[in-house]
Amino acid sequence: MELILKYFPNLTDTQKEQFSKLFDLYSDWNAKINVVSRKDIDELYLRHVLHSLGIAKVLQFKEGTNIMDVGTGGGFPGIPLAILYPECKFHLVDSINKKLKVVDAVAEDLGLTNVKTSHKRAEDINETFDFIVSRAVTAMPSFVGWVKNKVNKKSKHELKNGILYLKGGDLTEELQNYPKATLYNLTDYFDEDFFETKKVVHLPLKYKP
Repeated sequence: MELILKYFPNLTDTQKEQFSKLFDLYSDWNAKINVVSRKDIDELYLRHVLHSLGIAKVLQFKEGTNIMDVGTGGGFPGIPLAILYPECKFHLVDSINKKLKVVDAVAEDLGLTNVKTSHKRAEDINETFDFIVSRAVTAMPSFVGWVKNKVNKKSKHELKNGILYLKGGDLTEELQNYPKATLYNLTDYFDEDFFETKKVVHLPLKYKP
């Protein structure tokens, strides 16, 4: 929890309480359903919570922003971002229903009223969003294919509406067909070695009805 306060010192008391509950909630659920790898659970705040919040270092969502988290798994990056941005709406989507049961329970225990979940593939969601977030569920060309017609027309942020993707490693080949993609190195925001190769990729997407 100190790790979160190190980089986000201005949290409200409610947010501090919500973030502090995450470890016990996920530890408890992980004993029943493997949503976080067993070796990672002790590093939950570094490898999952803070990693998810890397998106918030690249872009601060404005009130009323509508965000879809594709392939959310146990709720990352969606749950940490929903805690940080209570005035934004988050739609967490995954094709594995048992993981969404965990997400629903965690959101309820935390009192998050800005989170909804869908047991669907991203292609089958009939809504549009300002931003689509995810943690490395597939290569970018496949991901763009899933979400390309799900972006709102009007941008209200300094970054254009589109994808904010948490990814690691060398992305040169994967992004060669996306000249408008911008890479943000998480080492510019976080000191820990874990973030050495980690990035946020911003890819603006045009509205397509």
